[in-house]
Amino acid sequence: MTQRTAPQAPAADRTRARTGPRYLDPDAMAVTAFVLGLVGLLVLNLVLGPVAVVLGSLALGRRTTRPGRARLGIALGVADLVVLAWLVTADNTWSWSLT
Repeated sequence: MTQRTAPQAPAADRTRARTGPRYLDPDAMAVTAFVLGLVGLLVLNLVLGPVAVVLGSLALGRRTTRPGRARLGIALGVADLVVLAWLVTADNTWSWSLT
């Protein structure tokens, strides 16, 4: 008696399942927003601040299980931009320094 095996999907279908579009995890976005907002207080606040705000907003929109972390990332991103604005106005130039 011969055993029947389940039909296998073609190789192209199997690889497509592994390499298909990957969606970002909202929890990872919330944590990343928090970390980028925190680091942005020290360096690259013009870049990291808006990125933290966007990632935090996306995480909240995708119903993260860490909404506090996402909100804190948004707040830190806004704080990055406030610190940048304060340092720029104190120095009267876009190239601010702490010395």
